[in-house]
Amino acid sequence: MKKDTIFYKEFFTLYIALVLQNVVTLSVNLADNIMLGAYSETSLAGVAAANQIQFVYQMLLGAFGEGMVILGSQYWGKRQTGQMKKIAAMMMQHGLAVMAVLFCVISLFPKWAIGLFTTDAAIISEGAEYLGIIRFTYLFFAVTQLLLAVLRSMQVVKIALYLSAMAFFVNCGINYTLIFGHFGAPELGTAGAAVGTLIARILETTVLILYIAKTEKNLCMKVKDFFRFDRQLWKDYIKVTAPILFTNGLWGVNTAMQTAILGHMTAAAIAANSAASNLFLLVKSTAVGASSAAGVLIGKAIGYGDMDRVKCYARRLQKLFLGIGICSGILLFFLRIPVLSLYDLQPETKAMANTFLIILSVVDVGMSYQMSTNTGIIRGGGDTMFVVKMDLISIWLIVLPLSFFMAFVVKASPAVVVCCLNADQLFKCVPAFLRCNSWKWIHRLTREPDDGGSENWKS
Repeated sequence: MKKDTIFYKEFFTLYIALVLQNVVTLSVNLADNIMLGAYSETSLAGVAAANQIQFVYQMLLGAFGEGMVILGSQYWGKRQTGQMKKIAAMMMQHGLAVMAVLFCVISLFPKWAIGLFTTDAAIISEGAEYLGIIRFTYLFFAVTQLLLAVLRSMQVVKIALYLSAMAFFVNCGINYTLIFGHFGAPELGTAGAAVGTLIARILETTVLILYIAKTEKNLCMKVKDFFRFDRQLWKDYIKVTAPILFTNGLWGVNTAMQTAILGHMTAAAIAANSAASNLFLLVKSTAVGASSAAGVLIGKAIGYGDMDRVKCYARRLQKLFLGIGICSGILLFFLRIPVLSLYDLQPETKAMANTFLIILSVVDVGMSYQMSTNTGIIRGGGDTMFVVKMDLISIWLIVLPLSFFMAFVVKASPAVVVCCLNADQLFKCVPAFLRCNSWKWIHRLTREPDDGGSENWKS
């Protein structure tokens, strides 16, 4: 009973904080969309296209962060914080390298980047204007997300919630002022939304760095620590991270291609997809939080070396994932009408978004189980290649070819195409269940102190 209480307390402490953080973070995008939708449907579509680039970038950074969480949480289970510092340094180096490349590409070719998602000249113009400012957020976003991954591997998650809440209010306040030109400010439209996001990102990073410098006592990270390099740990980190990077990169491109497919069908489809996707991502936070919490707990249990505990956790987590999926699917279904009523969209666009959300409320049930099981339990246990293989087959051999065929050959309706684009969230439940209950995903990734040294944990 005591072990049961500890498990549920640890899970829900992590879960609630992570879900709330995701909800608040995505509420910023939802508020942006509602304001931009009220300002101009063209502005909404332009920012939605530009945010696909941000999504791909976020997925790449997420891969580096997940590598840190998977490897770092096992070292956290063993209290080897010296190794965690070295892994954090390598994570930051790789993430900043990606940031620099993306910044250069967007700076040189903004209209080309937006043109990947739509052929509408007005939408491309709005999106390029937004990118011209939003590109400066990439550095701050990278630093914040990667530092939060370090803290998450140590089960420190509340600071992420506080930062997201702060960013929400700052961003919404500035957007309201600058998009519409309230309180005597200039009416900047799309550019105003970008300025609000930039200021919020700078503030987030500043507060987080101050928090780590003044409060975090277990790792005691200093600036010089981020220049450290350990060849053996780097090999371990790359071995864990490379499959995640590949999977997240594919997933980011897949999501961007979904937007491109819908964006090339009708002018209303891209705006409807943006409205539906933001609410779906908001509810999807329940699954994302469950996955992240599961990854930390599974990694920590493996670090302890208690395999019976790992298996017990996995069984309980699968039941929780299914329950979370059913509840979030019902929530999405009933939230769709009141949330869509906040948008100032054409009747055709709003009706299309409503249809998309009905489809996604069913998809959400399967997604909550398969995604959390695959990326939380299986990948969190060190088996990073299984998700790569499954996504390669399901997305690139089934979902995207089928969706292209239905959209451009059969000329099916956008609703049918959305069904095709999300079909994998349901059929991936079967391999996820079989793999999880085979226990072949449990891998110990840590090294002993004499293989690379460690520092004692500060209690």
